[in-house]
Amino acid sequence: MRLLQTALTAIYPPRCLGCGDMVDSDFGLCGVCWGKTAFVGGTVCDSCSTPLPGSAQDEVVHCDACLRAPKPWKHGRAALIYTGMGRKLVLQLKHGDRQEIAKPAAGWMQQAVAGMAADNALIAPVPLHWMRLVKRRYNQSALIATHLSAMTGHEVCADLLERPRRTPSLDGKTKGERADILDGAIRVTPRRRHRIVNRPVILVDDVMTTGATLAACAEACRAAGATEVCVAVLARVAKDA
Repeated sequence: MRLLQTALTAIYPPRCLGCGDMVDSDFGLCGVCWGKTAFVGGTVCDSCSTPLPGSAQDEVVHCDACLRAPKPWKHGRAALIYTGMGRKLVLQLKHGDRQEIAKPAAGWMQQAVAGMAADNALIAPVPLHWMRLVKRRYNQSALIATHLSAMTGHEVCADLLERPRRTPSLDGKTKGERADILDGAIRVTPRRRHRIVNRPVILVDDVMTTGATLAACAEACRAAGATEVCVAVLARVAKDA
C-alpha cells in the first residue's frame, strides 16, 4: 500500500488548491495563496461572523445589523472572508466543478463551529432546486456538510431541506424583494421531518451574503420542531471586503 501511495504521489503530486503549484500535502494551499486567503479570526459577530473591532474575549458580541434585525438562528460562523483567494475557492467549488475543495473547506469550518451546537445536532445543507441540481450535478453545500459531519461526529441529513419551487438569483435584490422571493421557497422534506423534532440543527452553506436564504432555512427548521438552529458557512461577505 505504501509503495502504491508513493507511486501515485510521483504521478500525481499534491497541488495547491488555489494556483496549482506543487505543495507538501493534498488539499493544501501554497504559501502565496495562503497569504491571499482571509481567514476569519479575532472578534466577530456571534450571529453572522462579520469581523468587528476590539478584542472581546469570552463575550458574545453582535454587529449593528444583527442588533437591529436579529437573525432567526442562535449562532453563525464563517471560516473565510469572501474576498481574494476565499472568493476564488468558493466560485471554483460552486461553478468550476472543483469538488475536491469541499474537504479542506470543511476542515477550515470545523474549528469555527467547534462547540457551537450540542452533540446531537443534525447537520443539514442549504438545498438546491432539482433543476439546478441536475444542471450542476452536485450541491456544493451538501459536499461540505458530508465532510463536516465526518470531521465533527455530528450526524448529517443531506436532504433534510428542499426547494419545492425554483427561485431567481437574489443578487442585487433588496431585503424586501429577497423575502418575497424566498417566501415558501424552502421547507423541511416531509419524509425527513421526524429527524429534527426536538433536536438542534446546524445549517451549512458555501457563502453568506445577507443571510436571506439561511434565514428561510432556519425558519423552516424551527417551524418543523427544531429546538435551535446554528449556521456554518465557508465564506462570509464582509462590509469592508
